[in-house]
Amino acid sequence: MSSGRTVPTRSHGLGKEGATGSGASQVEFGDPELTAEINHAMVQVEELLHKELSSGQEFLVDKVMHLTKAGGKRFRPMFALLASKFGEKPLSEDVIKAAVVVEITHLATLYHDDVMDEATMRRGVPSANARWDNSVAILAGDILLAHASRLMSQLGTETVAHFAETFGELVTGQMRETIGPRDTDPIEHYMEVIREKTGVLIASAGYLGSLHAGAAAEHIDALKKFGAAIGMIFQIVDDIIDIFSETHESGKTPGTDLREGVFTLPVLYAMREETEVGAQLREILTGPLTDDETVEKVLALLSQSGGRQAALDEVYRYMDIANAELDRLPDNSVKDALRELATFTVKRVG
Repeated sequence: MSSGRTVPTRSHGLGKEGATGSGASQVEFGDPELTAEINHAMVQVEELLHKELSSGQEFLVDKVMHLTKAGGKRFRPMFALLASKFGEKPLSEDVIKAAVVVEITHLATLYHDDVMDEATMRRGVPSANARWDNSVAILAGDILLAHASRLMSQLGTETVAHFAETFGELVTGQMRETIGPRDTDPIEHYMEVIREKTGVLIASAGYLGSLHAGAAAEHIDALKKFGAAIGMIFQIVDDIIDIFSETHESGKTPGTDLREGVFTLPVLYAMREETEVGAQLREILTGPLTDDETVEKVLALLSQSGGRQAALDEVYRYMDIANAELDRLPDNSVKDALRELATFTVKRVG
């Protein structure tokens, strides 16, 4: 479970995604005019991202550009751009800067997450800590935050204050995950971690995109809360897929989290059951699973449990929250695109 997981925007109802020569994502939204506007703005985001991260000492640049060059869906800046369409100054220069701030902050968390998780790969390339070492990866994440701070200073004190709060929540989530639930309820602990590590930055994208477009306070609040709900949905769905999807469907090896000793929402619900399956899971799941045979046994037990449905119930609850926030926004093609994105995210479970 990590905030570094890529949020998918490929092959959904919004259309098809590809890459331009600049590396910016290209997404279709069903509305040709909206599609052209957002894709043009995404190119501007990518150009500013590369310009900002290419400045500084050469020995720093190749480190901070490592994951940027590897790609990524750029969902957070795309959401910031979409959110700006509810304001009087959509896709303005300040909106582009705000979108880049969110993406740079996200990149910084990936460097730090990979050190914490001892990851070896990220976005199909060796992680920074694997390519260099932990110290270099940590410092690369730190310099990324310096870049984000520089851009924030151009956007005003309100943005700086918002990001101080946001980054505090991101670090709190990482610390919360690191120390574990201790004497608290494991499911409540899990939900707090994903809210702080995943939901908060997607919420920030909606907030900053609409704020710097001059949107109404009610609409800024709705987009922020929609983003927070979408972040929860993305992460819970990813965790369900990790357990219950076949490799040929998801492209992932089932049980990756189990092998790392990370017990996500469907697993926690299954372990809580007062059944023979629950009892066996509680006996086996005391730490990382080190052999394939045990992983297969646990996956089989989980398929017999109610963990998947219980986790899905939480997804549907957050879907209701997301739709309720969208109902507070004016009717237009952007609202339709956001609603379709939320619907697709749930459908990924199959």
